[in-house]
Amino acid sequence: MGDVFSKLPEAINELVAEFSSAPVAGDLNAGLTQYSFWLLVAAVVFCLIMAVFVKRLTLVPHGLFVNGVEYVIDYVTNDVAKGVVGEQWRRHFPFLLTLFMFIFINNVIGLIPGMKPGTGAIGCTAALALCSFVYFVYRGCQKHGFFGYWKSLAPAGVMFPMNVFVWVIEVFSLILRPITLAIRLFCNMFAGHIVMGSFALMAALFTEPLLEQLTAMNAVTALPSVAWLTILLIIYVVEMIVAFVQAYVFTILTAVYIQIAEADEH
Repeated sequence: MGDVFSKLPEAINELVAEFSSAPVAGDLNAGLTQYSFWLLVAAVVFCLIMAVFVKRLTLVPHGLFVNGVEYVIDYVTNDVAKGVVGEQWRRHFPFLLTLFMFIFINNVIGLIPGMKPGTGAIGCTAALALCSFVYFVYRGCQKHGFFGYWKSLAPAGVMFPMNVFVWVIEVFSLILRPITLAIRLFCNMFAGHIVMGSFALMAALFTEPLLEQLTAMNAVTALPSVAWLTILLIIYVVEMIVAFVQAYVFTILTAVYIQIAEADEH
């Protein structure tokens, strides 16, 4: 068992290295990384899901696939768009639904062995956060006018020079929104996959001597693998829930920012 633990630090380092943004084509300066590759795969899967859903959709939805997608659409409609944005939810619903499903599909793809979540790289989550940022700032400018929106960041009724101070704080807070969106999604997905990989690695290391030579001692050494695999399965289930929760959190925060941007008073 001591030999197993001696191999663990090196194995963990190799595991972490596997989750780095390795280039699939080109290089890191101008190329396709493994995360951007799986991000593109998720985009294709999303388009296929929606195409098949629209083709199979009938007046009375039937079938597990159609009902499943219908449930997601209803959930985003009622709990996110209507529940947060309010009366103007229809104009924002396509963006919010696309955002939720795209992130969720990325997260689920990352749970498949041998694949990586597009949301597991900070560059990819930053791109998603930037899309949200541009969208709600654009909607705010559309509602209040360009100068009106930026002026409205300072609450009405605050006297000079305090209103300038508050405005600077609000602008800083506005800039922080996409940063927190990107970091929250990245950290949750990256950390979850590292934890799952660690327990899978532990199970493999403890089982390796038994696979090489079937002896009573090696069988005893392999017993902890049962515990590691049990924990791994539990974490896997938790990560499936996290995949949904993180897509929901990202989308609902975006909806909150849209509602704030379009609000008559800030």
